[in-house]
Amino acid sequence: MGTSLYAGFLFGVLGFVAWISGQPFIFPSLGPSAFVLAFERHGGRNRTYRMVGAHLVGGVAGLLAHELLAPGVAFAAASPDLSAEGLRLAASGVLSLVLTSWGMIATDMKHPPACATTLIVSLGLLSEPVEVAIIVASTAILVETHTNVLRLFERVVGGLSRPTTAGEEAESTE
Repeated sequence: MGTSLYAGFLFGVLGFVAWISGQPFIFPSLGPSAFVLAFERHGGRNRTYRMVGAHLVGGVAGLLAHELLAPGVAFAAASPDLSAEGLRLAASGVLSLVLTSWGMIATDMKHPPACATTLIVSLGLLSEPVEVAIIVASTAILVETHTNVLRLFERVVGGLSRPTTAGEEAESTE
């Protein structure tokens, strides 16, 4: 239950930012990112850095694919069968997924929810450069909120107890 509430809190911060700004600071792929932070609270700065980087890779790859293959076209609930627009969007989605997967692996910033981010952008749902910047800012806000909550918790409780690996135990005993 605590993980669920914490994920909701993290996403709620972004909901508040979206509400006061009128900008899309909440979007589907940040839900899984909030869950990852809530479920695996002790991942450290390296993981959170990768999370922001992966959403950046996904946003840029999606923007590139959309601009190359489907500028001005956006996914709609119903589109005509065999339409040129539908084909362009499908190709944009495929290209963005390939670019994002390659980019995350090449930069060692693997975070699967960024594959959803790239589809959101490449399918024309949030496909303006300013919207991609908001995607990255949203992820940074999510990560910084999480980091600050952990710091506050450490300050109040006096430190987090987290599982250590065998290597960490060996280092701490030397």
